[in-house]
Amino acid sequence: MLERIDALGGALEANADAAEELGRLTEDIARALLNTGIVRAGLPEDLGGYEFSPRQLIETIERVSYHDAAAGWTMMALQMVTGTTAAYLGAVAAADLFPDPAGGNHALLAGHGTRPGHAVPVGNGYLVSGSWQFASGVAHATHIHSAIQVEGTGELRVLAMPKSQVELVDNWDVLGLRATHSIDYHCADVYVPATHTYLATTTTPAHGGAIYRLGLVNMSAIGHTGWAFGVGRRLLDELKSVAAAKTGTRNAVVDTAQFHTEYATAEARLRAARAWATEVWQDIERTLDAGELPSTEQDTLLRLVLNHATRTAYDVGQTVHRWAGTTAIRRGPIDRFLRDLGTGTQHVTSSPMVLQNCGKWLTGTQPQARWEFLDLAP
Repeated sequence: MLERIDALGGALEANADAAEELGRLTEDIARALLNTGIVRAGLPEDLGGYEFSPRQLIETIERVSYHDAAAGWTMMALQMVTGTTAAYLGAVAAADLFPDPAGGNHALLAGHGTRPGHAVPVGNGYLVSGSWQFASGVAHATHIHSAIQVEGTGELRVLAMPKSQVELVDNWDVLGLRATHSIDYHCADVYVPATHTYLATTTTPAHGGAIYRLGLVNMSAIGHTGWAFGVGRRLLDELKSVAAAKTGTRNAVVDTAQFHTEYATAEARLRAARAWATEVWQDIERTLDAGELPSTEQDTLLRLVLNHATRTAYDVGQTVHRWAGTTAIRRGPIDRFLRDLGTGTQHVTSSPMVLQNCGKWLTGTQPQARWEFLDLAP
């Protein structure tokens, strides 16, 4: 799969400007990426997916993101949302949405899991109304994934419904990740059968094995971690190319000791962050393979690893921007990756509040706490 992704590197680069202009990936690029099996990598094996391990998923998203940050973000969203939907919905919904993933016949889902919509119980389902943001990859999706809160019980659930049942709002006018089509959407009084919803906090998959015991939020950390490493790696490699072109020229800053020191420092930080992420996720994989759920310590570390990976990639970007000179401000890979990185680092999973909550656990301030989504609760 990594070889198939790498084979698309040139096409991703050639189509990047057109994708930004469209506000989404071009159809041929999106189809080519999907044909690599990248979404199927996140699908349960018993439904015809590959069911990659967390570290394999990290590396897969990292590889796409290295070639194009917006493409990596789009595939990350489709992979994670489609895979978790397949894992947590029961037999009725699986037969409807995932009849033959091995043959390419399955739903593609996009949508957002925070700021839940309103769900009124009606018969064997719910009347759903709400507005949601950041439906990354929705241009290529067939169905929508959204969080809902059930009237009367306050229960948080996640639904899957056809994209045709929501109204899409073309409002993705941003500086970075322009080609991800992360638009808003809304609906009013749409009936969704209960079979096409699942409990948002579940760690008991209806399909698939160990990885899906992570739960929805922890699953989201996997792709975001890979995205950060792919973007950080590409930016450092781009700066290396700039240095090779400028070295030996008059007053070249890339020939200074300060440049060499800062490049080496950035390289060390990125490699160290990736090595730590690998260590943390390897430990979590052992826990899952033993039939257990991650401990609060492990839940904390996977969030901290993501936050650290994102911050490290951002710091790498600042180094690249500083030393690439005017190359960083002209249209090209460095400019595009820097803009995409600046937008991607604003994602809620890497927010300062999550980092603060990690600190509360690690310092022993809340020793009995457990994670509820991105909050540390008693």
